[in-house]
Amino acid sequence: MNLRQKIILFALAPLVLALSAISLTVYHQATSLVQQEREVIKPAYLATKESELKNYVALATHAISHLYESGKTDTATKDAARAILAKLEYSEDGYFFLYDLKGTMLMHPRQKESIGKNMWNLTDPNGKMIIQDLIHIARTGGGFYDYVWPKPSTHSNDPKPKRSYAIELPAWGWMLGTGVYLDDIDDALTEIDQKASNNITSTMLWILAIMLLSLLMVIFVGLALNIWEQRDTLEKERMRFAGELHDGVCQKLGAIKLRIEELIKKLAGPPQDMSITLDILEEMAGRLYEVNDEVRGIARGLYPEILTDLGLESALRQLTHDYPATSIDFFSLGDVNGLSNPANLALYRMAQESLENTRKYAAANQITLRLEGDERYVTLTIIDDGTGFDVSKHTSDSSRGMGLRNMRRRLEDERVDGKLIPRSSPQGTTVMARVPRKPRNTFLINLFP
Repeated sequence: MNLRQKIILFALAPLVLALSAISLTVYHQATSLVQQEREVIKPAYLATKESELKNYVALATHAISHLYESGKTDTATKDAARAILAKLEYSEDGYFFLYDLKGTMLMHPRQKESIGKNMWNLTDPNGKMIIQDLIHIARTGGGFYDYVWPKPSTHSNDPKPKRSYAIELPAWGWMLGTGVYLDDIDDALTEIDQKASNNITSTMLWILAIMLLSLLMVIFVGLALNIWEQRDTLEKERMRFAGELHDGVCQKLGAIKLRIEELIKKLAGPPQDMSITLDILEEMAGRLYEVNDEVRGIARGLYPEILTDLGLESALRQLTHDYPATSIDFFSLGDVNGLSNPANLALYRMAQESLENTRKYAAANQITLRLEGDERYVTLTIIDDGTGFDVSKHTSDSSRGMGLRNMRRRLEDERVDGKLIPRSSPQGTTVMARVPRKPRNTFLINLFP
């Protein structure tokens, strides 16, 4: 697992999970608080309405108390009481109504056309027997009653929820009542719900913004590390090729320069045997031929055209053919085609690096390259009979094993998703690279192309 994959696993995933959990918790708590608020506010509103209704009825009975408590039951006294109650209004929809205990309407300031009519069988749209129930409540000590009824102030027949309070005036055989509409409570609760919903939405948006900002920051860091890693790899490649040029090409060119200077001195002096001059020229021609071959080899290392033109198998076969001195056996088994360009290049570079390490350090007499392919993987194995090395020491020591780390970095790139398995002992070294035909981390490829 490389550095960018670790960032994804140990930074993005916990961050997304934590913020998602916070979002769900906040949403659940907020909706729960809104529900609790409704459960507290609605009974409080209703209690206030009930208290108002009792006070209104108490004021109405107080207004006619001088008539009711006089003991008179004549028509004139009752008419005077009805007239007083008809004038008592506390809002556009706040009025009093009177019925006798048989359901006849005695006074109603909003339905004067129905005064004198028997309303015993009056029902609301839900089928409630309004007058019967109100009279029953009044005769049992008074109380509250809920039903639906058109609201006068809306000038509409659309019924609204209403709560009435009724008492009995037994001396005159009356039922006195009044009521308030409850739609304003529903409107207030709806407004509270809307505000709460807006607050919850705002909070969720803030959490989402924080999540996106955090993800962008992590992605930015991943991209920065990706750029740094690419630059680091490029710099190491430059250093490696600079070393090859310095140790090989430059030294050979320096030797040729000295021989040319020697030849110039000889030609500037007295005439000599031309065979000596020809020997020097032939020697310089041979060395220039060697320099030419070495530069070509370095150029092939920088850009292996054969890998692009003929594929991995042909490129590796040519690589083993160009390898100096040591005997190399190359085998190709199964279907080794179909890998991506980055995967082919990673395996080719791994073979280059392994062969170069073997040439410099292993003192091997025999090397075997085995390229194998099946339905899932392509595997390249390089085996030599050299002196071997301590794999754990080269892996843990940053000052050593740069070639091994470069091979591993190339193979573990997101576009390759391969694995490097080195094994070594005094009897020889085996380096195996296994690359899947399709990289698993497609998400990482899209994230860090």
